[in-house]
Amino acid sequence: MNFLKIIILGLVQGACELLPVSSSAHVIVAEKLMGMDPSSPAMTLLLVMLHTGTMFAVIAFFWDAWRKHYFESREVFLNIAKLVVAATILTAIVGVALQKIIEKVFMKGLAKPEVELLFSNLELIAAALFAVGLLIIVAGVFNSRPSRNEEVGMREACWIGVVQGLCLPFRGFSRSGATISTGLILGSPKQRLEEFSFALAVVLTPPVIVKEVHRLRESLKGLPPAQSPGLGHVALPGLFGMACSFIAGLFALRLLSRWLERGRWQYFGFYCLAASAVVFFLHTRGY
Repeated sequence: MNFLKIIILGLVQGACELLPVSSSAHVIVAEKLMGMDPSSPAMTLLLVMLHTGTMFAVIAFFWDAWRKHYFESREVFLNIAKLVVAATILTAIVGVALQKIIEKVFMKGLAKPEVELLFSNLELIAAALFAVGLLIIVAGVFNSRPSRNEEVGMREACWIGVVQGLCLPFRGFSRSGATISTGLILGSPKQRLEEFSFALAVVLTPPVIVKEVHRLRESLKGLPPAQSPGLGHVALPGLFGMACSFIAGLFALRLLSRWLERGRWQYFGFYCLAASAVVFFLHTRGY
């Protein structure tokens, strides 16, 4: 893979992943503009590796806050663990069910129906960006009001888990934008909500990596060595991209926290609406 393209993708991923503007949508558009196929197993694995770089950025950025709020006592840790587990289970149920519906109903008749084939559909990405943009703008109204709760409770965690599951099959429907917006609408405090949303992201990333590695291995079965790039062909440049996404991710988190605390959350929604229009324009141009 071209290392310059990897650097670009890593910086785009890191800058956008931790902002509520859908990194996947931005990376996929960048891939298309550079002549790459976002739906190929190699590229979906690369995208997951870039997500891994931002996962480490999340851990580095939130570690002190998590240690203070999640690990101050055994009782507190068990309580937050219950919330994370409940949200993650609901994410898995909703995400898998939605994936099966898409593959069995909307992709019926294809030789190998996989939801990953939708990842290169710019029309669908534009629609997802538009939807999450509206959700963020609505949540921005609630962001300007005092929080009704002191912590993220089981009710909020379950709703956040369900919404996170809805995000999984659709590139463009920002996970952080949707989950944080859901919590704001439900009256959760901003700082605790931000910490919880990104704790869920850290839990969700490793299974996604395993899934994409398996998908790549399956796609390479039976191919002659000359046509099979192997995991190393993707993994080695991917590690370089991870470093770029890590650095860009730290800067993005500082911006997100600042805007969330200062009541500027809705600005991300306006950006998503504008990005939706740009993506749809690219779709009409045949990208």
